[in-house]
Amino acid sequence: MTASIHPFDTVLGAEVRGIDLSRPVNSDSVAILRAAYEEHCVLLFRDQALTPEQQIDFSRCFGKLEIHVLGQWRHRSHPEILIVSNIKDKDRYVGVPHAGRYWHTDLSYMVAPSRGSLLYAIEIPEQNGRALGDTRFTSTVAAYDALPEETKERIADLSATFSLAHHRSKLMADGATEERLTADQEAKVPVAVHKIVQEHPVTGRKCLFVNEGHTVEILGLPENEGRELLDKLCRHATSPEFLYLHRWRVGDLLMWDNVATQHIAEFNYALPQRRYLHRTTLEGVALA
Repeated sequence: MTASIHPFDTVLGAEVRGIDLSRPVNSDSVAILRAAYEEHCVLLFRDQALTPEQQIDFSRCFGKLEIHVLGQWRHRSHPEILIVSNIKDKDRYVGVPHAGRYWHTDLSYMVAPSRGSLLYAIEIPEQNGRALGDTRFTSTVAAYDALPEETKERIADLSATFSLAHHRSKLMADGATEERLTADQEAKVPVAVHKIVQEHPVTGRKCLFVNEGHTVEILGLPENEGRELLDKLCRHATSPEFLYLHRWRVGDLLMWDNVATQHIAEFNYALPQRRYLHRTTLEGVALA
């Protein structure tokens, strides 16, 4: 059966029906999915039953996969998979426990940020029959398009710094129990500089590329002015009119574009409510 695309009634996102990702995906379906991915930026595949190998194989239909710098939370047998989880093995989390606490785009702190991510839900926390831990997505394309012309002109040539170490320091300042990056990890992800306005490397659409989780400062402006502008842009980028809210179900595979979107997770659950997901991450290209 050929995949069919069903857009959401929001500015981004669509559900893909009629495809079993545990089986090889034919070239016609891959072409349909690529086009939908470029148009809708977030794709939802419901009711999947995937092994790690099957998730990896499907992810590779869209490009090479990243091996995440946080090796302590990679899958032991499949390093292409990053585990996202609040579950503990004795006194250590088995996966990234605070993934998505702030608005961000995956790996925006790298010189070549990720092209996209694919997150597969294995365990989802519930309370009284309702799933917890929703994820919100925003369209950075729609956010840029909606900026006043004077703001577009102001930011056209501005750049900002992005840092994983900054993100983890922010988590610890907010009370999260996070380990500091090792010297080897810091060497692999030095501070990156990206233009605030990015042309999408595939579609060419302009995107507003700043986020509260990884962006440190805007360069070339006095500190207070830069901070005020950064806060203003981050608030604008996450305005309700640009959002899609995803309510997770076990068996969901959610795929998103890491240049054309940002996302944030809700942390309205705690053990013994368990959350366990597998993420594969597509390699990207160096941005301006």
